[in-house]
Amino acid sequence: MVAILGYSREQIFAAVKDMYTAVADSPDAHFHFPVGGEACRTLGYPPEQIAALPEAVRQSFAGVGYPFNAQAVRAGDTVLDIGAGAGNDTVIASRIAGSEGHVIALDLTPAMTRKLKAACDQTAVANVSVLQGSAERLPLADGSVDSITSNGALNLVPDKRRAIGEMFRVLRPGGRVQLADVVIRRPVTVDCHEDPRLWVECVVGATVDEDLLTMFRDAGFEDVEVVRELDYFAHSPSAQTREVAASFDARSMELGMSRGDRAPSRLMQWLKRLNPVRWVKSLWRRGFFGLVSLAAAVIVCYGTLAALALLGVLGFGFALDEGLWAGAIALFAVLAAAAITAGARRHRSPGPPILAATGAGVILYALFVDYSLIVELIGFILLSVSALRDLQLRRRVQARVLGLQHAVGMK
Repeated sequence: MVAILGYSREQIFAAVKDMYTAVADSPDAHFHFPVGGEACRTLGYPPEQIAALPEAVRQSFAGVGYPFNAQAVRAGDTVLDIGAGAGNDTVIASRIAGSEGHVIALDLTPAMTRKLKAACDQTAVANVSVLQGSAERLPLADGSVDSITSNGALNLVPDKRRAIGEMFRVLRPGGRVQLADVVIRRPVTVDCHEDPRLWVECVVGATVDEDLLTMFRDAGFEDVEVVRELDYFAHSPSAQTREVAASFDARSMELGMSRGDRAPSRLMQWLKRLNPVRWVKSLWRRGFFGLVSLAAAVIVCYGTLAALALLGVLGFGFALDEGLWAGAIALFAVLAAAAITAGARRHRSPGPPILAATGAGVILYALFVDYSLIVELIGFILLSVSALRDLQLRRRVQARVLGLQHAVGMK
């Protein structure tokens, strides 16, 4: 698994189609993820549901969970199966929906849609329609479906917010969603999100678990519930895929939710996305919290001095509480050192934490014991070197795990 950077969205879609064409046409081939009836059993599908599936459909199953645990599909529903593949969940949903219901199976890969159509014709499944299309542009009218099911599709979609917005659009108010998908706890920060081969490995395209839940809530979904989590990648036949998954704490998550009456306004959605708590969490996960805290310390220190000098030139006087000022600088310096020290859990190098602790100690000494501009500058330089080195080492570890030949900070 070697990455070459700079691929387009079209190439990502092409890689996804190629991978799942192989699953459709050659299900007995070697894949990095579980496939077929054994995968169904591993993920918790009831034996009676597995036995009732057409053989061709069961052979090409490539889901990541059992979304029916959320029980979103009901008798009489018009159901949309996003990323239906060969139709494992489509067939199950068609039986739950019954003769009064209907299932629309949508998939990006022509080979999968052909296989599902053939299986439906051969087994006389009458309440299923098969469409080829993308989750980012659902070819359905507003409010036209009662429930949505999806299994391992969203992590392969580049624009997840748009796909989630489309799900909201086509659902009627009060409509239900059940899905299983791959999520991660540690985000990918090296430059590989446009690498098609890494996208089809399922981890690079995955979203941080908390962020995925937030996206659904931002779009107007209610009662968003995690039904089950499972270590999907533990069953991968590929040792490299298992290593990549473990590095990012990747796993499957099954969700259930319902559509609210109306979507929040664009302004409200943007205000939610600008929530500072979200930004702090994101910066921490991505390893940038140390750099940002350091920048804040520098701005509070020297930016305040510059502002006071400017006010003096303009003839304005300003009384500064030096204790409060020094305390703010110290706080940000200590936060930076703490974030850098936490990075050692990823790269196992003692250098950045030692430099960070030394730099923060020097700054505190200059602020509260014996002030010297030179000493203070030395402290900030040490803290800066440690922050940059920590970030470089974090990225190097990720690049090694992902098998990248080129990544920023590798040299």
